[in-house]
Amino acid sequence: MAGSIVNADVWISEYITPYDIYAHGITSILAHKKTPYQEMYIVESGAYGKALVLDGKWQSCTGDEFLYHEALVHPAMVNHPNPENVLILGGGEGATTREVFRWHSVKQAKMVDIDGDVVEACKEYLPEMHQGSFDDPRLDLVIGDAFEVIDNSEAKWDVIISDLSDPIEEGPSFQLFTQEYFARLKKILRENGIVVIQAGPIAPANLHIHGRLVNTLKTVFSNVHSYFAPTCTYGSSWGFAIASEATFETRPNPEKVDLLLEQKTTADFRSFDGISLLGMLQTPGYVRQCIEKETEVYTMTKPPKFFGKGVSN
Repeated sequence: MAGSIVNADVWISEYITPYDIYAHGITSILAHKKTPYQEMYIVESGAYGKALVLDGKWQSCTGDEFLYHEALVHPAMVNHPNPENVLILGGGEGATTREVFRWHSVKQAKMVDIDGDVVEACKEYLPEMHQGSFDDPRLDLVIGDAFEVIDNSEAKWDVIISDLSDPIEEGPSFQLFTQEYFARLKKILRENGIVVIQAGPIAPANLHIHGRLVNTLKTVFSNVHSYFAPTCTYGSSWGFAIASEATFETRPNPEKVDLLLEQKTTADFRSFDGISLLGMLQTPGYVRQCIEKETEVYTMTKPPKFFGKGVSN
């Protein structure tokens, strides 16, 4: 292209739809391993810093991960009256744990990730993301299967954060976006407990997955709300869903939220504040219309499958 300079010789090309590719120029590969569960890369990108890539799909990077992780964690934490015990399912980078520990009320967080190789690589190569959260004495890190931990857990959790990799058929989280999974999460929640999940892209081309995930949650929980955050390196804004038997405020007062964050957190957010929360909870019309129209419910026999993988070349 006239007037453009291309500085990368290696590219990670992720298939967003059968017709769309998002390519990131890579300046170096810091780590690569085929684990028992997935293929892992940690790379240095030209525009967005260091990134974790699993099965060819971009997970998060130092340049914009705060947009994802602050949106994933804090709406649920704000809406809980006193979040003390938090269960994190997935979250290998340690960034979700980092955000949870911003809350002074948190006494314990358990993080469960099936792939110890990924966690160890993130500890070594992505300190910008975990910021020492793996060493926090409040953390109980479990390398294991989420279903097994949930089924053998007698603990009751205030907030459960499902920060799982996308459910591609070959990946380890293939059946963890289903009605049965959400029902198991509900059983280990405390009164007023809240579940939040990463719920896929909200670009019109593949919005149906988000709509079906929200509707699947509605078969288990009385109150479910779809929201989103801009996530530059995913090639789409990203959807989330918050669910509870308790009601939660979807039109919060920004000033009250800012005061709460000042009193109850370390208050050193890069993006999240009262106005940001109010904005992300106002679900766009086309997303609401999709949720209203979708009727399919994801189950263990028919779980969701996000499109495609990626390649490096």
